[in-house]
Amino acid sequence: MKKFTEEISNKLNELLVKNYDAEKGYINAMNNVENPEIKMFFKRRATERSQFAKELRTEILQYGEIPEDSGSFKGTMHRNWMSLKSTFTTNDTEAILEEAIRGEKASLDEYKEILKDRTLPPSIDSLLIKHKNAIQSAINTEKVHEELVS
Repeated sequence: MKKFTEEISNKLNELLVKNYDAEKGYINAMNNVENPEIKMFFKRRATERSQFAKELRTEILQYGEIPEDSGSFKGTMHRNWMSLKSTFTTNDTEAILEEAIRGEKASLDEYKEILKDRTLPPSIDSLLIKHKNAIQSAINTEKVHEELVS
């Protein structure tokens, strides 16, 4: 049982770190666009990702494991959000939205991959589906915003 809880916690910690990265990426995006509607959109996404992180931390703690520190940057999301940061030098709203979509798609893929594990407890499965659906909705909204600014 200990090995099972460690495996689940490790998977949740991977998502936790990616949500920290996404939150920071959205805060950077919010600070680097002028359009008030898009700025508010990024703020809502950052808040949402902060909430996702809190929910994941709670689940990890319930399994008696230690959640990752909020200062961690790892893996693919790190590279995606660093790419986003590099686009800020131009303050090009369309480029920032494109990079946000790319980051969200990578995040969505991570959630889908973990959800393939049919041994997840129902509470975690439900939580991850909720997060996945919210990320998909954000992608759809970002695409609309991107069309509006292009």
